[in-house]
Amino acid sequence: MQIERIEMSDERMMSVLDFDYELPEELIAQDPLEHRSDSRLMVLDKESGEVEHSHFYDIKNYLEPGDCLVINNTKVLPARLIGEKEGTGGKVEVLLLRRKTDDVWETLVKPGKNARIGQKLSFGGGLLTAEVVDIVDEGDRLVQFHYDGIFEEILDQLGQMPLPPYITHQLKDKNRYQTVYAKEEGSAAAPTAGLHFTKELLQEIRDMGVNIAEVTLHVGLGTFRPVKVENVFEHHMHSEYYKVTQEAADMINATKAAGHRVIAVGTTSTRTLESAAAEDGTLTEKSGWTDIFIYPGYKFKVIDALITNFHLPKSTLIMLVSALAGREHVLAAYKIAVEEKYRFFSFGDAMFIH
Repeated sequence: MQIERIEMSDERMMSVLDFDYELPEELIAQDPLEHRSDSRLMVLDKESGEVEHSHFYDIKNYLEPGDCLVINNTKVLPARLIGEKEGTGGKVEVLLLRRKTDDVWETLVKPGKNARIGQKLSFGGGLLTAEVVDIVDEGDRLVQFHYDGIFEEILDQLGQMPLPPYITHQLKDKNRYQTVYAKEEGSAAAPTAGLHFTKELLQEIRDMGVNIAEVTLHVGLGTFRPVKVENVFEHHMHSEYYKVTQEAADMINATKAAGHRVIAVGTTSTRTLESAAAEDGTLTEKSGWTDIFIYPGYKFKVIDALITNFHLPKSTLIMLVSALAGREHVLAAYKIAVEEKYRFFSFGDAMFIH
């Protein structure tokens, strides 16, 4: 397995506390808005730190003909299965993390302590059954599934969307935790910056002469795992699968060569491009696994601007955003967002950093 790594030469201490901020709990968005593009948009100038307030449906006002938007077309699996242990009938929750072979998945099982090798599980009254076949890194379980028919169809019938732990409401419509351009199945979480786009808005953006390139990064649950070390340099990212097609590479290279901007939609698109690019910023068709960790001091090779959401305190995502716009600018903008009662995290409002 090829892992793309970014090694930073600076071995000084960088404290995770430098990326903390106060967030009232009521600002964590629990439900998506009725209309995707009605979310608010904070526009941050990465050089000056100046902030403007707008709405996402006006994102066109900040784009220019010749720009290239890069979107992550991954599709979230309804990967959360609620079932019971055969023999005891005890409730069990299985979260699919990564497919190892056709019917064997690496999973997170709750409660884990009783999910021993050989434990049999049942879902949907036996429509889907499973057996724990191994215990791997960090206590994740390898689970072999048994069923009649097509696994994806059964999963669509029985599975729930694996919403982040800070969202406590049940999602009424599964598709609202899916971008309108999602097509490559494999994510355990949505690339949430893309949730604000509608098909109509994307067409308007194309019509004004902005190119749209698609890449794929299957978001893992490492996205939600907190940074547990005090020194940022000691944190290790979980690896995620990415893919850049030749078509996308050509479009992005042409944009750069013409002096126009490459605008990543989300931190996942950013990590994909920065993982796949050569040192001079050029791209070719490429796929593999990346554990790239971007934090202040990183020199971006490809992206010029970023559309993103508001991220958790002390998270790797706020570190990535700080690498692009500067920690002081980002934390000052977040302070304004709290004062102005922006909605935070996955179903929250958006930010355009340019």
